[in-house]
Amino acid sequence: MGLIRRRAMERAMLGVSLCDQIRNEEIPRRNRVTDIAQRVAKLKWKWAGHIARRTDGRWGSKVLEWRPRAGKRSVGWPPTRWTDDIKRVDGSRWKEAAQNRGIWNSLQKTYVKPWTSIG
Repeated sequence: MGLIRRRAMERAMLGVSLCDQIRNEEIPRRNRVTDIAQRVAKLKWKWAGHIARRTDGRWGSKVLEWRPRAGKRSVGWPPTRWTDDIKRVDGSRWKEAAQNRGIWNSLQKTYVKPWTSIG
């Protein structure tokens, strides 16, 4: 959904028009509507940290790094993996960073911010 349509819908939810001259930054604050992209990114980041800190040998961390190779590789770009956007924030050593919750939580804002600018 485009940003203009989204703002129009939020204005309609509040019952305000453009003539009321309320800034776009104020509208989501008044609606108390959480941005779904931000929520999804935050949950994904927390879950990745949770999986990286587990040491009991379950298959969750193995699945994150799994690269299926049955037959020939498909043409074009390699498929995007679940961890690729996490690696863009912290590099290939993201699992080591996740062991320290303080560092991991500080990197969360860096990860979530690009998700909120999409739209």
